[in-house]
This record gives sequence, structure tokens and C-alpha cells, in this order.
Amino acid sequence: MVPLILTLLGLFFISVPIALALGMASLPILLDRGIPLIAVPQVVFESLDSFTLMALPLYVLAGRLMQFGGIAERLVDLAKALLAWVRGGLAAAVVLTSMLFATISGSSAATAAAVGSMLIPEMEKQKYPRPFSAATTAASGELGVIIPPSVAMIIYGVTTGVSITDMFIAGFLPGLMIGLSLIATVILISMVKGYGEREAFVFGPYVRRVWAATVRASLSLFLPVIILGGIFGGIFTATEAAVVAVVYAMFLSVVVYREISLRDMPRIFAGAAVTSAVVMIIVAFAAMFGFALHLMRAPQIIGGMLSTVTDNPLIFLLLVNVFLIGVGMFMETFAAIIILGPILAPIAASYGVHPVHFGMIMIINLAVGMVTPPVGVNLFIACGIAKISMEQLMRPLLVFLAVLIGNLMLITYVPGISLALLR
Repeated sequence: MVPLILTLLGLFFISVPIALALGMASLPILLDRGIPLIAVPQVVFESLDSFTLMALPLYVLAGRLMQFGGIAERLVDLAKALLAWVRGGLAAAVVLTSMLFATISGSSAATAAAVGSMLIPEMEKQKYPRPFSAATTAASGELGVIIPPSVAMIIYGVTTGVSITDMFIAGFLPGLMIGLSLIATVILISMVKGYGEREAFVFGPYVRRVWAATVRASLSLFLPVIILGGIFGGIFTATEAAVVAVVYAMFLSVVVYREISLRDMPRIFAGAAVTSAVVMIIVAFAAMFGFALHLMRAPQIIGGMLSTVTDNPLIFLLLVNVFLIGVGMFMETFAAIIILGPILAPIAASYGVHPVHFGMIMIINLAVGMVTPPVGVNLFIACGIAKISMEQLMRPLLVFLAVLIGNLMLITYVPGISLALLR
């Protein structure tokens, strides 16, 4: 097993694309076991032959329609109307908008890109430092994979056999808790350092402004109600919900808001197809890597090693958290879930950890990895929008990382936060 992992890391080190590295590292194991190479396309294509996995490109497409179709803009306006009266209200609106956008997009990168492109310039106008604006956007963008529906949850469910509906339900309270803690953090920092402007609170005008923004965003707000209500009500599956999301988002964007014309559709569909293809190729070749790990009995070997270190589930979870945060710093989130999920989930179950609870621990850990250098996707997106270097971002980011890790520890050691709504 060690040569397999070292080969994979070596390929990563010389910048071989993730999908190719997963496939190339697996080939020597298959050949050593006498398995014919015809097994490679069989495993690859079988891994993609999944009704559940069809939801992934559909949620990506729904997110792009939201971003370009005026839906995200209306959610931003509502968040700004709700919070404009408090010091740091615009920074808090970044987090709130990310929470709203996450209920439809399912993607951390899409959330950071859509919200940041609209609100980072606004924050600059209100005299927020650009590093703080970028750090707020990057940290809140991680909610895209924590608040359902989440592409990461779909991939975790497909690779480990855990119910995707249960994962979606489990994501509500952790996502709400993380979002509210980030809102409190940005308000506190803004009050201490005097960031941003605030409007005087006058009850009548405030209510009218919020009401107008709510009416304008009402059809957009109905989208997550349809998606999540339909899933939890048993009306349709997570995959069917993704189809509903695309149809409804397209109807709003083209017919109601008229922000997208039919001439824009090829560009939007092409962007969604490219993003989906990248993830799907990783999923396919990660399945082959998982097949190689299965041949080498990796879960049993790693489980045996951990059992010699500790038989205490609390210490096991601490070790897993440290390990996953390290992995998240260097590996793409979806690839990490596909490779490590099937290995770690059975081991966690042997320690008595609920599979849905462990799924949330894993996803939140890797979501934190999206905002940690050197390969944090959200950091590059936020820095690109704010036009700053990664070094400028690091100091304000440390506070957000402390808040996110604090939330992670609570979610790890208080299973009820993830499991309360399942009971």
C-alpha cells in the first residue's frame, strides 16, 4: 500500500493532473495482481453509471443559471437590506448571501465566485480593506458544500453508500451554525476596527426596504423551498430535485427576469459542462484507485494500524480531523472524498461513529481546506476578484480559520448538531 501512496504523491508533486495521477498510480497494482487491463475501462465507466451521480452536473448548471440569471443578484439585495443598519452589515451580507446561494448552488467555488464578484467591489466602496473583504468571501464560500444541496455530499453518498437525503438533512444545523458564527465574527471585527458604513436604523423605512427586497427576491427564495421541500417530503429524489432546480432557474432567468437570452445558453451550458466533466473524470479514475486500494485491503490495514494507536473514538476523531485538515491543504476536495471516504467511513463505523455524522465531519474538514493555502480554491478566487496577493490575505484569514476550526470541533464532538433532524 505504501508504494501506491508514494507513487500517487510523486505524480502530484510533478504536477500530473489529478485524474491521470489516480489512474497511473493504480496500473502497477492491477498488473501485479494479474488483472487484465480491460478492467480499467470497465471500472471507470461503471463508476459513472449512477443515477445519483447525474445530480452533479445538474446542480452545477443550476448554479451557473443563478449566477448569470439575476437570481443571485436578488439574494444579495435582500441580504444587504436586512443588515445595512449594523456596523459591518455589508460584510455580514456576504456571509448571509453565501448561505442563501449555497441552498441552490451546491458548490463552494461557485458560491465564492458569485458572491465575491458582486460584493467585494461594494465593500471596497464602503472602505473595507480588500484583504478583509477577500477573507470574508473565501471563508463564507465554504458554506456552498456544507448547506444542502451539496455536490460534496452527493459524491460522499455515492462513494460510501450513505443516504444522500440524510446527508442533506444533516447539513442544515452545522451550516446554520457556521454561517451565524461567521456573521458574528465579521460584525465584531468591523465594530472593533471601524470597518464599513452603516445606515441609521429607522423602523418604517427599514421595514419598507426589507419588504421590497423580499418581494423582489421571493421567486428566487422559492427555489430552495422547492428543492429541499421536495426531497425531504419524499416527492422526488436528490437527482430529480436537480432537474427541477435547472428547469425553475431557467424559467426565472429567461422568462421572468429576462437576464439571460437564448443566445447566452450555449455559453452557460458549455461552462457547466466543462466544470462537470472535470469532476466526473476525477470521480471515474478515483474509482480505479479505490479498486486498487480494495485489492490491497487498505481499509483493513489502516483500521488495524489505528486500533493499535487508540481504541478511544474521541482520540480517533481528533486524529482524523488533523489528518483531513492536512489533506485538504494539498488535495482537491472531491478527489479527497472519493479516495478517502470508502477507506475512513468503515473504520469510523467500527469506532461507533454514525456514518452520517462522520460524513459531515469529513466534508467540513475538507471545506476548511478550501480556505487554507497552498491550494485553497476559494483563496485564489477571492484574491483574483479583490486583486490582492495571497500573502496580503493571510492575516485577516487567520481569525476566520480559528472560527471555522472551532465550529469543526463542536460538530465533531457533539453529534446531535448533525443528527438532531434525522431523529
